[in-house]
Amino acid sequence: MSPAARRLLLAAAARRRRFSTGASAASQLPRGKRWDAVVVGGGHNGLVAAAYLARAGRSVAVLERRAVLGGAAVSESDLVPGFRFSRCSYLLSLLRPAILRELELERHGLKLLPRSSSSFTPCLDGRYLLLGPDAELNHSEISKFSKKDAKAYPWYELKLERFCKLLDFVIDSAPPELRQELHSSMVDRMKDRVDKSAFWAQLLRHVMQQGQSNMVEFFDLLLSPASKTLNNWFESEVLKATLATDAVIGTMTGVHTPGSGYVLLHHVMGEAGGQRGVWAYVQGGMGSVSSAISKAALEAGVQIVTNAEVSQVIVNGTSGKVEGVALADGTEVHSPVVLSNATPYKTFVDLVPSNVLPGSFLSAIKTADYSSATTKINVAVDRLPQFNCCKDINPEGGPEHMGTIHIGSESMDEIDLAYREAAGGTSSKRPVIEMTIPSVLDKTISPPGQHVINLFVQYTPYKLSEGSWQDSNVREAFAKRCFSLIDEYAPGFSSSVVGYDMLTPPDLEREFGLTGGNIFHGAMGLDSLFLMRPVKGWSDYRTPVKGLYLCGSGAHPGGGVMGAPGRNAAAVVLEDLKTK
Repeated sequence: MSPAARRLLLAAAARRRRFSTGASAASQLPRGKRWDAVVVGGGHNGLVAAAYLARAGRSVAVLERRAVLGGAAVSESDLVPGFRFSRCSYLLSLLRPAILRELELERHGLKLLPRSSSSFTPCLDGRYLLLGPDAELNHSEISKFSKKDAKAYPWYELKLERFCKLLDFVIDSAPPELRQELHSSMVDRMKDRVDKSAFWAQLLRHVMQQGQSNMVEFFDLLLSPASKTLNNWFESEVLKATLATDAVIGTMTGVHTPGSGYVLLHHVMGEAGGQRGVWAYVQGGMGSVSSAISKAALEAGVQIVTNAEVSQVIVNGTSGKVEGVALADGTEVHSPVVLSNATPYKTFVDLVPSNVLPGSFLSAIKTADYSSATTKINVAVDRLPQFNCCKDINPEGGPEHMGTIHIGSESMDEIDLAYREAAGGTSSKRPVIEMTIPSVLDKTISPPGQHVINLFVQYTPYKLSEGSWQDSNVREAFAKRCFSLIDEYAPGFSSSVVGYDMLTPPDLEREFGLTGGNIFHGAMGLDSLFLMRPVKGWSDYRTPVKGLYLCGSGAHPGGGVMGAPGRNAAAVVLEDLKTK
């Protein structure tokens, strides 16, 4: 065996030793070891934070409650035999390019599968709208509905891309929080002010590059309902509805809700393969993202333990400083630094002793908006759906099968009606469905000739005004309602279903720890972003408990498989450790 091969085998063996699983996994942690940092939760943000801390030479342990890593970015195979589901998140675009590059995720097995068409909206009248990265295709497709819109669309995309460039700097930076820390020296406080001034100066440079008129339009987009923005740009209902789904997806908001324009921007600010606004499938499912990050973390020396549920953050009653965490089995893991990848509510209401938190802070956490309207249905089918509006039938998959298929989204009025029904406590009679079929490109997740279909469904309130999601009849009736709606566009879909896995808002909360079933760890309204996330005064990943940090989607810049909260939080922790 060559020396290089021997080194690879030894490195792989070391990684296996640092990845503990099984019922007694917690006991496999080195006894008596005091870690530099402990991460609560093995979701993608927690793994990102752990990897960066370990790469900086810190000893880090990641403690994951479930048997599988990844949080909401996870792939699971035991739900329908032979099929592998991305149970929650299902597409990749928002993951920060710096993380892909710095953690060498491609070397660790991450493989993106670009989609040749990004969006397909079938219509009951026999027409359809197909969009993608090809400008000529977009012009031709939109012209079927409006020649005016076909001319406006590239300018709309260009405008959003310019706004995204402004946001890049904000996303990749910790918010410039100014707090008077009693324990800080005058020198530290002055340095902090200089650092924050530098942030605002750099942001101002980005703003100046946009120009005054662009900035007015930018703030108009942030503050306006998505419907206003889209009505100002376009006249075709089908195009507006297709784009409007980006503004409401994953949120308990409607197209007429002020501020919903920002979420529209949030879903086009990412990139795949170097192209803005492009979303890709991941080979092996979204769990492959978390797997690649975990491999980078293990390589850096992180200890990862699954089946290790944290029951409490240990805080010294005298000093008010973190001393580690206690696991559900009674094991204590000691560290002066704890990063929580759990939601803000889970962290501060369930894990941190209430007597160590300021009353106003705890009240703000409890009253934050964690509402959800999302149900995810993972479906195994024995054949591809064939849409009435497409004359050419391709059993292997055509352009209409590659991208996101919008069902029940032919007008913004349809989306608004579905939202208003849920706001009244009932699941939408005609739900808004985003359908994706990753197995058209990814042959590793389903048997030959059969397919995995993701249905991201809105709107479904957490608590129904009549009935309960715990009632199997209620659950089955809603799933059949979704399948029947798809039948209207693709006859025979219901009969193709082999099996399915459904996650309602209470299921998302119970299985994945997502408070209220909110996939973003909290609402993404303007009152819950940047300096206001998770609450006013604590946007820089630090918390009122010394040594406790947030590193999940409940922190800036918010939800999605982005990794920015984890990367930014790690940078803040490392800066704080330097001053000790």
